[in-house]
Amino acid sequence: MSKPMALFFSIFSVLLMCATAISISYNGWLAALCFLLTICSIGAGFIVNAKMRRRRQG
Repeated sequence: MSKPMALFFSIFSVLLMCATAISISYNGWLAALCFLLTICSIGAGFIVNAKMRRRRQG
């Protein structure tokens, strides 16, 4: 994965984690939604990384 793309995924994930932390005090359902979005964002980063690695190898 290129460095700018890795930076994008990391910053986006950290922003979602901050949104999760802030939303805990407001609404539990909103916090759960933000948590799921955070997990999906981290997973998408791993998926993109794996696909790009496979493309480079073969």
